[in-house]
Amino acid sequence: MRSAILAAAFVLVSLNAASAQTAEQRAACSGDVQKFCQGVTPGGGRILDCLAKQKDKLSDACKKVIAAQGK
Repeated sequence: MRSAILAAAFVLVSLNAASAQTAEQRAACSGDVQKFCQGVTPGGGRILDCLAKQKDKLSDACKKVIAAQGK
C-alpha cells in the first residue's frame, strides 16, 4: 500500500511539469513510470523524457499522453 501511494505521488510530481495534464493523463502513465523510469529523479522533464525514450514499450494510453506533450 505504501509503495502504491509513493508511486502515485511520484507520478503526480514528475508529470506535473506539464501543467495542462489531468489526473486521467497522469494515471495513464503511472504504471509505465513505475516499470521504465522508477530510478529517474523527478523534475525538469526527466520523467517525460524517460517515457519518451521508451515510447515503443509504453501502454497505448501513455503513448497518447507522451504524444500530446510533443515527445
